[in-house]
Amino acid sequence: MESLPIDERLFEPGSFIIREGDFPREILILMSGFCIRHKISKDGYRQIVGINIPGDIINLQNLCLDESDHNVQMLTRSIAAAVSKDKVRILLNSRVAIGAAFLAASLVESSIYREWILNNGRRDSRTRIGHLLCELAVRLEVGGMGSGQAYDLPMTQEQLGDAVGITAVHVNRSLKALARDGLINQVGRRISFPNWNRLKDEVGFNARYLYVRPPSQWSSQTLS
Repeated sequence: MESLPIDERLFEPGSFIIREGDFPREILILMSGFCIRHKISKDGYRQIVGINIPGDIINLQNLCLDESDHNVQMLTRSIAAAVSKDKVRILLNSRVAIGAAFLAASLVESSIYREWILNNGRRDSRTRIGHLLCELAVRLEVGGMGSGQAYDLPMTQEQLGDAVGITAVHVNRSLKALARDGLINQVGRRISFPNWNRLKDEVGFNARYLYVRPPSQWSSQTLS
């Protein structure tokens, strides 16, 4: 991928980089910062359907599907690398291993979507929030952007609510309940986990669906 012509672009918080109905000509890879994928209902309600962290391919589906079916919006000031779809396709056709890696990335995205459906459809508000915090902890740790034991949450309470299908008021109550029960500590945007094993047991979190191997420093409080 590094051998391909890449155009690095800076995006400000809140800016849209893809809108539903767009026909992207490029594949975007998030180099720094965070972005969300979301859809808007007829009544104007937003449902966040995915969170991208540095290293993620933002619009992987556009390699095969021309039209975008959802919006992509920046959470933070971010840099994305744009690569021509045609050049990526040529690369995938010529390098079997890279093609397999892209396919695997697409399948992991599908696995995460399945877990989000379960989370939002069958868990209560407190558990939904706790589960999402666990997922971000694992993904950021494996990506080298968190200590595992703590990280800076890139989302507001309103955005968390839009990701798990509850109001910002319920998010606030859920965070306070998790803190009151000794499962998380929160200071501003900083989230830490005083008892990881207890938290993941209570919210039903298992990192299996992320298909990652947690770093060795988590051996005492396994993320799996």
